[in-house]
Parts: sequence; structure tokens; C-alpha cells
Amino acid sequence: MSAWLVMSVLVAGGAAAVVRFLVSRALDVGRGRVPYGVLIVNVAGSLIGGVVLGLAERAAVSDDLRLILLTGVCGGLTTFSTWSVETIELALTGRWRASILNLAGTLLLGFLACATGYLLSR
Repeated sequence: MSAWLVMSVLVAGGAAAVVRFLVSRALDVGRGRVPYGVLIVNVAGSLIGGVVLGLAERAAVSDDLRLILLTGVCGGLTTFSTWSVETIELALTGRWRASILNLAGTLLLGFLACATGYLLSR
């Protein structure tokens, strides 16, 4: 693994993490409802992952670019840990409906976005 590849993943991941932060700050001003910022970045990351998977299957992207996009961009953009914590926080504060909506919505929309991206890019 080259230093260029490591740096590319680092830069892509850092930039994507900043995007995640900005989206969350813009959309999740008030607590107590579904954290839409994290939902959006997780679904977007799933879509990107599906597209990259489909393109890689056709050899339309190199292994290095696949690594940069999936590990760097998708890894920096999406966040399983924040999603998990926010879902638990909603449940712990008695907002069961928002917690269940966040759980089911993120899983369903993320899977559908990934599958759609994959099928469209194949």
C-alpha cells in the first residue's frame, strides 16, 4: 500500500466527515426528533457504496479508487456509532416512536439506496 493511497483515504475521509458534521448541524438543530442529518448522510453513503460496488464489479473503477471511495468517503461520511447512540438516546428519553422510526428508517432506506445504486451502476 503506497503512501499516496493512505493519504488519499485520509483526505477523502476527513472531507467527508466535515460534510457529515455540516449536514448534521444544519438539520438537527433541535433534539427530540429523528436525527435527519445522520439519516441523510447514512443513506447517501449507502447509495455511494452501492454505486461503487456496481462499478467495481464491472471493473469501471480501480481497486485503489474503490478503497478511497468506500473507506475514505463512505467511512468518513456515514456513522454507525452516532446513529446507534442517537437511537438509544431517543428511546431513553421516552421518544419511542422517533427511536423506532430512526432505527427502521435508516436500515430500510440505507439498504434500498445501496441496492438502487448498485443496480443502476451495474
